[in-house]
Amino acid sequence: MTQPGFSPATGDALARWLDQMRALDGASEHTIAAYRTDVAGFLGFLHAHHGESLGLARLGALGQSDMRAWMAYERGRGLSARSLARALSSVKSFIRWLSDREGFDATHVLSARAPKYSRKLPRPLAVDAAKAVIEQVELQAMEPWVAARDAAVVTLLYGCGLRISEALGLTGAAHPLPEVLRIRGKGDKERLVPVLPAARAAVAEYVRLCPWPVEAQAPLFRGVRGGALNPRQIEKAMELARNALGLPATATPHALRHSFATHLLAAGGDLRAIQELLGHASLATTQVYTAVDTARLMQVYQAAHPRA
Repeated sequence: MTQPGFSPATGDALARWLDQMRALDGASEHTIAAYRTDVAGFLGFLHAHHGESLGLARLGALGQSDMRAWMAYERGRGLSARSLARALSSVKSFIRWLSDREGFDATHVLSARAPKYSRKLPRPLAVDAAKAVIEQVELQAMEPWVAARDAAVVTLLYGCGLRISEALGLTGAAHPLPEVLRIRGKGDKERLVPVLPAARAAVAEYVRLCPWPVEAQAPLFRGVRGGALNPRQIEKAMELARNALGLPATATPHALRHSFATHLLAAGGDLRAIQELLGHASLATTQVYTAVDTARLMQVYQAAHPRA
């Protein structure tokens, strides 16, 4: 994996680290590509900054000035604080892994502070809006089985908190849907998700109308030609529904998953239980929904108690 600015040993180390992230940590190919881009960009900067190819020994001697220079360069070329924080996390992970194997002190790299940024809050739909979306989606398609299919998918997104990739990854073996569904999500991690009667009924109606046979190894949700349903079709269905209902552009398929989590929390759901249902690796990822709930409470309060 030798690249400009990489010594062969450094390129090999990066390749081995990525292989470990893929094999042991279960990182997706999308995540692996992001790690590769982040670390390669960092190494490329160091090469230009020092005017020499970087070997493993040189990486072991990086100081705070190197980290500050890299971060200043990235901000100078317009990288957002959020993206830089992600890139720094990738770099730290790689250098930590490398230092464990090469036996050098990585304190200067690992102590670099990420820039502060305001985390974007998810944009969930109100309960009545989420229900209206499902009803609207069912009315849109000309073919009854397509309408039932689209309604079944969005019902799973909202009723079970599934990612669209997880819903469309179901095979015929999942039918009829059980009361508890085993989902394989990000990082190839499994979780158990309760399935509401409404979701089971929606999928059963789709299967009843679908012109394609249910086969255990074939996709449960089919496109009009019988192949796997493209997620773009569900995105288009959501676009039509939100336009018809006057909802904002943030009313996307993923917003239904956000809505599932936010509405559960508002109803008194336990944060750790919601974490398990969503398949979040970290509780911190789930805790963002507490901020959403608080923000909504403040909106209600301000509407009820307007300032003079």
